[in-house]
Amino acid sequence: MLTLELITPVDDDRPVFITGNFNDWTVRDERYRMMRVKEGYYRYTFHEIPDLGGERFEYKYVKGGWDGEELSEEGLPRMNRILEVVTGKVVDLVPQWKRHATWYDPKYYPDIQVISRRFHLPQLRRRRRISVLLPWDYHTSNKRYPVLYLQDGQNLFEEDAPFGTWGVDKHLAALAQRGKGDLIVVAIDHGGHERIKEFMPYDTSKWGEGLGKEYARFLAETLKPYIDKNYRTLPDRQYTGIGGSSMGGLISIYAGILFPLIYSKFLIFSPSLWAAPNIYREQLDFAALPHTRIYLFAGGKEGAGMVENAKHLTQVLIERCPKRNCTRLEIDPEGQHNEARWGQEFPKAVQWLFFEQ
Repeated sequence: MLTLELITPVDDDRPVFITGNFNDWTVRDERYRMMRVKEGYYRYTFHEIPDLGGERFEYKYVKGGWDGEELSEEGLPRMNRILEVVTGKVVDLVPQWKRHATWYDPKYYPDIQVISRRFHLPQLRRRRRISVLLPWDYHTSNKRYPVLYLQDGQNLFEEDAPFGTWGVDKHLAALAQRGKGDLIVVAIDHGGHERIKEFMPYDTSKWGEGLGKEYARFLAETLKPYIDKNYRTLPDRQYTGIGGSSMGGLISIYAGILFPLIYSKFLIFSPSLWAAPNIYREQLDFAALPHTRIYLFAGGKEGAGMVENAKHLTQVLIERCPKRNCTRLEIDPEGQHNEARWGQEFPKAVQWLFFEQ
């Protein structure tokens, strides 16, 4: 038996939940809602210790959801708490909690679940963390939802991301507040030092073997069937999108080339087209299919060739697209190559791709 006692000098009416690897980091899990003994003091008892298959017991506290994650004294998200001995009584202190931003109502904050920290990529013979951001009302409705698969999951919603965050979680909440939030986002972590190879469509002398085809096959042949089986999705092509930034944008275009019958919505921010110029010569047949929409963004301060390459790709796509409004190019002359700028573009792109006629 394990009892966790929580002391916090900053308290409010939001319920406190424990989340960890014992429940795949699901928040708002009523099974792990702490009992409020008195103001600033909570308790929870594990009467049966979860079987983690030899992994260490990791956990965190959240006030409601990830928008209320526990913070350190410095106001930063803390590392996961770890127990080497999972028994007895543990007393933890949370000095403060994350507060939601003022530009969205926390009622609409998405339910963020880690599907697995070691999801198998059979095409690449490796494992990866996969997360899913479910609409705020997913568990209280019977609706089915379109799905957007996004690359570089580490940088999409975590406040302590090494290169900053898009803030996808908060933007989804704001979109939902405006009635534009019926969307499931699947966040696929990149492969660290293998990222460039996995996102590269072709073999190159600089980076060696390109594993883009194998990675794209994983998305289409392994991950998408899993998501469609386990979540209430609209699985058809017209409701399925893919996207990313930089190399993540490049591999998203390539995924459309390889699997034109899988994806119809493309969120392409600052794609690294310079790394794979052969992509212009591919048969971009996905652009000619019904329901296709391609949103391209480029910043004028991202480096030589970014805007020109985006314009070139847009022109090639327009030539293949029978509809006048299937491709949209947004250029910010002051735009830089970073997560903060891509996060600003995210809600505008999602609204145009999925919720505008």
